[in-house]
Amino acid sequence: MTRQSHLVLLATLLIGVAACDREGPTAATPAAPDASLDTPLDFGPNGLGRPLGMLNFDQRRLFVRGRVVFNTFFPPEGGLGPLFNGRSCAECHEAPVPGGVGDEVETHASAFVGGVCSDLSSVGGPVVQDSVTPLLQIALGIDKEPMLAGATDAGHRTTGQVMGFGLIDAVPDAEILARADPDDGNQDGISGRAHMTAAGRVGRFGRKAQVATLHEFVAGAFVNEMGITSPPEPNEPNVGGNPLPTGTDPTPDPELNQQDLDAAIAFMTFLAPPTPRLFRFSFAQRRARFLFRVVGCAGCHTPVLFTGRNSVFALSHRAVYAYSDLLLHDMGPELADICLGQATPSEFRTEPLMGLRFKTAFLHDGRALSIDEAIRLHSGEGSRARDRFIALSAREQAVLVQFLAGL
Repeated sequence: MTRQSHLVLLATLLIGVAACDREGPTAATPAAPDASLDTPLDFGPNGLGRPLGMLNFDQRRLFVRGRVVFNTFFPPEGGLGPLFNGRSCAECHEAPVPGGVGDEVETHASAFVGGVCSDLSSVGGPVVQDSVTPLLQIALGIDKEPMLAGATDAGHRTTGQVMGFGLIDAVPDAEILARADPDDGNQDGISGRAHMTAAGRVGRFGRKAQVATLHEFVAGAFVNEMGITSPPEPNEPNVGGNPLPTGTDPTPDPELNQQDLDAAIAFMTFLAPPTPRLFRFSFAQRRARFLFRVVGCAGCHTPVLFTGRNSVFALSHRAVYAYSDLLLHDMGPELADICLGQATPSEFRTEPLMGLRFKTAFLHDGRALSIDEAIRLHSGEGSRARDRFIALSAREQAVLVQFLAGL
């Protein structure tokens, strides 16, 4: 191909991407004026927020459109609420780029009675929304959702980053199941188990690994976090088990059509993971990797998983440096809060550590203000690794924490 042909191809690609970036969501009501529909596609430092490499033209175009949906602020007349936690995906997943972490802390609740878990969905659970639209406020005289009736437990959830979630979605169930050891057969004190969903899939998303696919995760987030219905999630959460008062939700359902939902899913599917700040050949880096294994962190925070064969070339047979086995582990009564699905109050999915450097609060509820503190608060199956970390010299502890702070 000649140099002139290369230039023509590049110009065509840029024109197509720019045209896609100007197209706004096609929800029941147009996006709010501050939706930034004409913002050009740009990336953060070190390419953060970029799409995966090796996407074809149509996939990259869908990524751009999905980024618009992800950034769109939905007003009440555009389907927001009546119960909600945020007005856009990017309002919570914001730093350092759309798809990153947020400073919001949510309340979730459930009932765990006689070993049986209820997510309290019949009374509006498990998410307890912290905001309401003006129409609902007038109708019920509330400014947030009341605590769920029948709840035996409540917990807080910080907002994690979603970069690299498409790769996690592409990890085969068998890859996760191969690392499960529910009966601790190797007697290492770690007995991770897969969270099997009602559909027979291995869960991997959510702090309790209660969601198996990115499609379910995104559609669920729209309705639970913003009250935005879509074809797979056509019903808003109710208030205390009672239907929403007449007139408080005037936008016809679904409030987000399938095309825009698919675009939002594509954005998260193709959003590249953050590249760790690793210095592969430095002595400190090699020492940190060695300590990570010796202390026992890698027993749950598996450094790398692999995707399987995938119809999307960019997701096929790729290494995923998630630093998680995506299994449930019993973390002891000190960290326990709610149940979800098969997960008991003390069980949590191993938190992926990719993107750890963007967080300012740690653990599922943000109770730890540093990586060092988060390690020291590990209990249950994390106790042995915690104790080995504490037994390290102060210098070795600092080397390991510095390594983790670069992920």
